Formats: sequence, C-alpha cells, structure tokens
Amino acid sequence: MRRLLRGPRPEAVPSVVGTACTLVGLIDIAAGVVPRFRHSRAHALVEVLPGTTGPLVAALSLSVGVLLLLLAHGLKRRKRRAWRAAVVLLPVGAVVQFAYRNSVVGVLVSLLVLVLLLRHRAQFAALPDPRSRWRALANFVLLGAGSIGLGLVVVSAHPDNEIGDPSLADRLEHTLYGLFGVEGPVDYAGSDAWTVGYSLGALGLLTAVTTMYLAFRPEHPTARLTEDDERRLRELLARHGQRDSLGHFALRRDKGVVFSPSGKAAVCYRVVSGVMLASGDPIGDVEAWPGAIERFMDEARAHSWTPAVMGCSETGGQVWTRETGLDALELGDEAVVDVADFSLSGRSMRNVRQMVKRIERNGYTTRVRRVRDLSAEEIAQVRRAAEDWRGTDTERGFSMALGRIGDPDDGDAVIATAHRSDEADADADADRPGASGSAAGAGRATPSPYGDLKAIIHFVPWGDDGMSLELMRRDRSADPGMNELLIVAALRAAPGLKITRVSLNFAMFRAALARGEKIGAGPVLRMWRGLLVFLSRWFQIESLYKFNAKFQPRWEPRFVVFRTPRDLPRIGFAAMQAEGFVTLGLPRPFAARRPPRPARPCTHVIPGPPRTPSRVSRAA
Repeated sequence: MRRLLRGPRPEAVPSVVGTACTLVGLIDIAAGVVPRFRHSRAHALVEVLPGTTGPLVAALSLSVGVLLLLLAHGLKRRKRRAWRAAVVLLPVGAVVQFAYRNSVVGVLVSLLVLVLLLRHRAQFAALPDPRSRWRALANFVLLGAGSIGLGLVVVSAHPDNEIGDPSLADRLEHTLYGLFGVEGPVDYAGSDAWTVGYSLGALGLLTAVTTMYLAFRPEHPTARLTEDDERRLRELLARHGQRDSLGHFALRRDKGVVFSPSGKAAVCYRVVSGVMLASGDPIGDVEAWPGAIERFMDEARAHSWTPAVMGCSETGGQVWTRETGLDALELGDEAVVDVADFSLSGRSMRNVRQMVKRIERNGYTTRVRRVRDLSAEEIAQVRRAAEDWRGTDTERGFSMALGRIGDPDDGDAVIATAHRSDEADADADADRPGASGSAAGAGRATPSPYGDLKAIIHFVPWGDDGMSLELMRRDRSADPGMNELLIVAALRAAPGLKITRVSLNFAMFRAALARGEKIGAGPVLRMWRGLLVFLSRWFQIESLYKFNAKFQPRWEPRFVVFRTPRDLPRIGFAAMQAEGFVTLGLPRPFAARRPPRPARPCTHVIPGPPRTPSRVSRAA
C-alpha cells in the first residue's frame, strides 16, 4: 500500500509513461474518428465558429494520436528524442480533448502523463539507436499501410450521413485519393465531408513528413571494427586466444567493441532490434574482464539497449553474473575433440569409418592446409564455391561465424577441401544403374566451374594449438558424407599442423536431448525432448547433436546471459536475426537479385530433417 501511495518506482516510470501514451494516443484517434466522441457541448460551439475549425481539430486529434502511438515504444526505452516529442504533443492533445470533446478526463490523463515526463525527465536520456535511411522506406511502407487501414475506418465511420451506398472499392478509392488531398467518390451530408477530407489529408501528410524526416536526418551507422580495433583485438588474441574457442570470431568486421580502461580486455557486440548482443567470452586477460563488462553495460544503459550474451563459457557466465547481476541459462554444449584421443577404430566409430572409406573408394581426395599456403587462384575458387553453395541470400552466423574466408589477415586459418576429377565423376555416373554412355560423355563435356573442388570446411585459429570450425559447404552433386570426410581429414592432419584440439559444432539443448532419451527420464523431460525433436523439423537441433556425437567429443557447456526472463523472447528473436534465420529486409521485388546457383546446398537449415549440419547453426 505504501508503494502505491508513493507512486511507481523510478525505474518503472518509462514503462508506465509509454503505456499511458499508448492509451492517450488511442483516445485521441478515437476522438478524431468516431462520431459519438464528438457529441459534446464544446463541439456545438466549435461548429458555429468561422471556417472549418471542427474538421481541423478532428484531423489534429487523429495526427496527435498516431504520433503518440509511434513514440510509446521509444518512451519505454527511455529515448531522449521521444521524450522531447511527447512533451510537445501531450499539451496539444489536452487542448484538443477539451476544445473538441469537452472531456475533462481526457485532459487530466494527458496532463498527468506530461507531469510524469517532466518530473522524471532525467530517466529519459538514452541515446539514439544505429540507423540508416532504410528506416525511411520502412516507415513509408508501415505507416502508409496503417494510414490506409485507419483511413478506411474514417471513411466508414459516418454511415448515417453517407449519400448513396458506396462499395468497399469506392471507400478504398476515396481513402487513397484523400491521403493525397484529392476528393474521392464517396459523398457525405453536412460537415462530415470536411471532417473525412481533413482527417485523410492529415494521415497522408503525416506519412510524408515522417518519411522525409527519416530520409534526410543524419545517419547514425552501426558500430564497426576499425583497423585499430582489429589490431588491438589480434594482440589480445595472440596472448589470451587459447582460452576460448570463440575468440577469433570477435574479429567479425560487422561488430562493435568496447575495451576495458586498461585495454587488456574487450567485449565485441552487435545491436539487433534494440538488443546489445555479445557472443562468447570477453577477449583478453580474465583479470581485466570486469572493466570491459562494465563498459559494455554502460554503453547498453546509455542507449537503453537490452544487454545479452550468447554462447559464453561457464567461467564467462560466472564473471558476467557476478559483475552485473544478470542471470545465466545453459543454452547447449560445444563439441570439442582432443586430437590425441581421436581414432576411427572401435565399434563406436564404425559408421563414420565405413562412410569415409566408401567415399574414398569413390575417388575423393582431401587436402588440409593453412590459408597462407593456398595460392591466390585457389583462394578465389574456394570463395566463389563457398558463395555459390551457400543456398541463402544472407550469410548465416554471428557468434560462431567469421563471415569471410581466405582473408590474408587470417593466414593461420585452416581450410580442408574435398576433390574429385571430372573423369571420376563421369565414371561414377556411368557406373550407376540405368546410366547411359551419352550421359557419361555429357558429364565430361561440361566440367564443373569449380574444377575438381567438391566440398569445403573452414577452421579459424583457437590460440596456438587449436582450431574452431567456422563453416561447411559442399556441392549438392557430391556424395553424402562430405562433412564427415573433411572433419576426419582435418583431425588426421592436425598433428602436422601442431593442432591438439578441435572445436566442432554447437548443439543446442544437448543435455535435454541426451537425458530425455534415457530410461527413467521423467514426463517433463520427455515432453521437453519431444518438443525439441518436433522443432528439429525446421531447425538443426537433434540432427546437429547426433552429428557431433559421431566423433566422440567432450562436451563444454555454453550459456546465454540475460537481464530478466521476460527479455528472453526478445533476445532469442534478436539472436535469430543476427544468425540470419530471420531476415527483416526489403520485400523480394525490391531486394537485389542474386544470380542463380547451379545446385542447392544442404549445409543450412531446410524443411525436414537435414542430412548434414552447418557450423553457423550451432549458435541459432
């Protein structure tokens, strides 16, 4: 009771104000649209005033309501610019409520929200989010669609004064014309024609003005690694890179970075849908992690971003939760193979051993080399093949993907390739049941644009003695099992490259899948496992776990760090955007078209149980 009397907690004020602005905006929209809201004593006085004051006030009420709805989310996120705009709009809305509706309650609600904004103005200090001019196009499409829908309501809200019986097509045409300030085919008796006309014109003007504002305001680009940032990160990785298998992925150039005050540690991140998303553990000296984490949290507070960490280790999760008060949840397990313990012998490796031997008998050979040992022509061929075999318009992966291959700065990276000559391909086609000689001859006549290259696996450095799997791509026409072949080849070649440990894919919810299929598992665990198996139809969950388990790895748990449980859906959606599984881009007619590819690869998530997993899926 005491808390209710004191009012809302200070940290809850932005959420309360945002919700209240939504309510005020809906009231203002209703006042401008629904006729019964305008049946008041003040409205009778307004109608006898010179000119078209009544319709203008209706249009103003409608515009203020729409703008307050647009600002509500920014107020909940404590954005300073949203606060400034709301402080201007709320008094205007209060005047409209009194002059047009004679509504004392509407005036008091608007003024109460205004008082809360002014009293707690210090809480609304968040800086703007990264933005580009694509936001203007998104605003035009979304607000334009909303204006058409609301305009149809305005046109249809006066059935008693409509002349004739206009159809839905007439109403839609009248709405579209009205947004451009042109009179449409629907006629009204009395002053309703002016009210509808001014309201539609206000919606069209609002769409145009906000779009122009977003298009011509200065851009605030997303943070990117500068050359100096990358140099400093590489120095930290040279000294401390052996601790975390995900360390090298911090060098993605579409990430921002904050350094500790001493410069001995750093946290890399990307902002997606208002979530400040870090991945893996901080880079650098563990003793300096708290300083980098504090800078990360300061940046999140300054912009009112939701802080989150995907895929940190147990040590990283302990430091994050201790230093920030955030919470952690086990996300899955990383498969790590110790090279000294790996062998194809034994019953547990029989399936992998048989598959590798079968593929080798079919004429496939493998090569495992450092990137710096490949020629420029080979690098170009690998890049072209990896691009064409990708299968999606967007590059998938964020926390466990580098986003590039063959860069000269990544000379310590390892590339494993599978090869088979065109002659071997033609001979294999001829040996298949039902194959004709003409088909084999056609195979020789049309050589592959990638030469004898059939599959690629790319590893990034993990300190001086390890490597971490980054991507797997293969030609769709190649035999199944290319990924198993190349992983085995990489593990066999590891001692010659002075590699003692190899990080493979990340298996989400591995513990639940493993324990849920054991005898004695409880009903809740079995139900959870059943849900994961069901979701595996669209996402590589169970198949990725089973693929990893083939190589008898040790499992290292990975965690997601978050502020409150209610943030988890938002963090999950942002992570899926960052990983490339959800794309909020332009509609396909407006997007740049990619040239057709010769075949669809199978190294990414596709409907149905996939045969081969992808490295980037392990962090989805």
